[in-house]
Amino acid sequence: MSAPRVYVPRPRAVAAPAARDLAAELNPAQREAAEHGDGPLLVIAGAGTGKTRTLIHRVAHLLARGVPAERVLLLTFTRRAAQEMLARVERLVGSEGRRVHGGTFHATAHRLLRRFGESAGIARDFTIMDQGDAEDLMQLSRAALGLGDARRRAGDPPTKRFAKKETLHAVYSRHVNTGLELEHILGRDYPQFAERVDDFKRVYADYVTRKAQRNLVDYDDLLLFWAGMLDAPELGAAIAGLYDHVLVDEYQDTNVLQARVLRGMTRHHRNLTVVGDDAQSIYAFRGAHFRNILDFPQQYPGTRMVTLEQNYRSTQPILDTSNELISRAEERFSKRLWTDRVGGEKPWLVSARDEGEQTRFVVDRVLELHEEGVPLREMAVLFRAGYLSADLEIELTARNVPYEKWGGLKFLEAAHVKDVLAFLRVLENPRDEVSWYRLLLLLPGVGDVGARAAIDAVGGAGWEAAGLSKWTPPPKAREWVGRLAAMLGELTRAVRRATPDLGAEIGMIRRMYDALLRERYDNPEARLADLEQLQTIAAGYPDRAAFLSALALEPPSATQDLAGGETTGEDDALVLSTAHSAKGKEWDAVFLIWAADGMFPLARAAGDPDQLEEERRLMYVALTRARRDLYVVYPMNAYPSRIGADYSMDQLTRFLDRGVRATMQRVVVGSAGAEAAPPPPPSSVGLDLRALLRGKFST
Repeated sequence: MSAPRVYVPRPRAVAAPAARDLAAELNPAQREAAEHGDGPLLVIAGAGTGKTRTLIHRVAHLLARGVPAERVLLLTFTRRAAQEMLARVERLVGSEGRRVHGGTFHATAHRLLRRFGESAGIARDFTIMDQGDAEDLMQLSRAALGLGDARRRAGDPPTKRFAKKETLHAVYSRHVNTGLELEHILGRDYPQFAERVDDFKRVYADYVTRKAQRNLVDYDDLLLFWAGMLDAPELGAAIAGLYDHVLVDEYQDTNVLQARVLRGMTRHHRNLTVVGDDAQSIYAFRGAHFRNILDFPQQYPGTRMVTLEQNYRSTQPILDTSNELISRAEERFSKRLWTDRVGGEKPWLVSARDEGEQTRFVVDRVLELHEEGVPLREMAVLFRAGYLSADLEIELTARNVPYEKWGGLKFLEAAHVKDVLAFLRVLENPRDEVSWYRLLLLLPGVGDVGARAAIDAVGGAGWEAAGLSKWTPPPKAREWVGRLAAMLGELTRAVRRATPDLGAEIGMIRRMYDALLRERYDNPEARLADLEQLQTIAAGYPDRAAFLSALALEPPSATQDLAGGETTGEDDALVLSTAHSAKGKEWDAVFLIWAADGMFPLARAAGDPDQLEEERRLMYVALTRARRDLYVVYPMNAYPSRIGADYSMDQLTRFLDRGVRATMQRVVVGSAGAEAAPPPPPSSVGLDLRALLRGKFST
C-alpha cells in the first residue's frame, strides 16, 4: 500500500487591488495628511471626520513611497481597533499590508520585552499578571507587612483601617502611568489615606520585590519596561532602529508614559504621525494626559498640523450645536465641523417636570421612532454616570422594551442595590432564606458556615429576628448582629402600627447598611448615589409589597435575557450607556438625559477647572454620537433631592448657555397649560365607583 499523500494547502495569495487613484478617495484635508512626507505630523480629526480612513491611507502612501512595510509601526488602544486597521490596510494595498507591524501599546511592549528583555534583566520566560493577579499579590504584600488588619498598627483606633487591595493597585497604576507623586494622588483622590503614604510605599516596595522573585510582570510594567529599555543608549537605539515611521491613533488618550515611549521610538528620525481630537480627551481618570496633544507642536518642533473638519456622520444642525458647545473650551485647537449632508432638524432641548416625566418622554419617543422604522439598536440613551439610568431601566423593563447597558452593571444587578432589596424581602417575607443568607454574609467575620447557623436559629424562633440572639456570632460581628436584629424588629413593629412609608424604611435600613458599604469599598460615592436613586424610586410606590412585586415581575435575570433581544427573536435592543462608554460609537438617534448642573457636569467637578473642562469635552462627545436626531433632556425638579432635602430645583447644565441654546429647539413635555394647572381639589361629595357601576346595570 502506497504511503498516503500529504495535503499541504497552497499559501493564500492576496492580490494587490487593481490600480486605483487612492488620493481621489480622500477629501483635500485627508489627502494632505496622507501624503505628508517625513517629520512629525499632527492630525486633528474632529468627530466623524474619517480619521481611520486617513490613517490607513497614510500607511498606504508610505508603502507606495518605498518604505518597507515591516518598518512601519501602527499603534492603537484596543486590539479590535488594531485588527480592523491592519485588515483595512491589507484590503487597500494587498498582501504587502500584512507585514506592517501594529497593535496596542501594551501588546507591542510585550513583544519587544520578549525579544530584548534579557538584556535588561528580565528573563524571557516571565509571566504576565492580569489585574486580578496583581491585586492578589498586592494583598500578600499588605498582609506580610501587618497591614491586613488596621488594628495591628499601634496607636490606630480599630475603625481606622488600611486601604484594600483594589485601592492599592489603582493608586500604584496611576502613579506608574502618570508620574504623579503618591502624596498627590492620595491627597486628591483618597484623602482618608493621605497620612499613610509611607505604608503605601512599603507595600509597593514589597510588591516589586515579590514580582522580581517570581519573574512576574504586571500590565503597567510592560510600558514602564519599554520606556526603560529605550532609555538605555545601546539597547534603546536597537529598539528604536526597528521602525522608520510610527503612527498613533487616538493620541489624546495617551498618558505621560506612552508619550515618553514615543519620544524614545522616534528620537533619531522624528517620523511620528499622531491622529486625535483634543475635544474628545475624556480619560484623565485612566491617566490620559490632555497636554500630550495640545503640546505636541512644542515637543516636536517643525510639526505639520492638518485639521479634518468635514463630518460624515451628523446633520449640520447637530454639528452647529456641538461646535458652539466646544467653542467655549479654555484650551483647544480651533476647528468647526461641517457636512455636505442636507436636512435634519435642530436638536431638541427638552425640559421635563421631574425624573418620572423625563423617563416617560424618553421611552415614548423611543417607541415612536421605532414605529417609524428606526431599529432599537440604532438608538442610545446617554448619561454622565451609571446610576442616573435607574428609573429609566425600571420603566423599560416594565414596558417590555429590550435594552443593554454599557459602562457598568444594570441598576437592579448591582450588588449594593440587591443588598438593600434583600433587607426589604426579609421584612416582607421573614422565611426568605436566600435574602437572610445575603444579609448575614454582609456582616464582618461571617462566612458560609456562620450564616447557615444563624439562619437555623432564626428559623427555630419562628423566623423572628429576635432568634438571632440564639446564635453565637464571631466577635467582629456581635455589634452588627445586635444592630440588625434591633432594626428589623423596629421596622416590623412600625409596619404593624401604621401604613409603612417605604422611603422611610429604606432610610432606616441605610443607617445600618451605608456603614457596611463604606467598610467594603474605599470609593463608595457612586454606590451611595445608586441607593439614593433606589430610595427615590421606591417612594413612588404605595407600599413595600407593591414595590417588590413590580421588580419581581421582571427580575434581573429576566432583564438580562431581555437585553439580549430574546423576546423579539432579533438582536435589537436599545443602548443605555455612560458618555465615556459611548466614545467611538454612533447612532441614528441619541438621547442625553440629566443635562442638569450637578449631574452633568458632576457636582464634584465644579471646583476644579481642569475637571470642569473635561466634563465639557465629555458632553461634546455625547452630542457628536448622533447621526440624525438629538434630544437633550433635563428634569426641572427632583423629589426628593439627592442632596438630602425634600425638594430641589434642577438647573440646566452650565454648558448649554444662551448661544448654544440658540442652535436648538426648546420642547416642553406636555402642554404648558397642563403643566401649570394645579392638582384637582378633593371632591366634597362622596364617590362610590362600584355603586355607579351597579347602577348602570340595575333594573
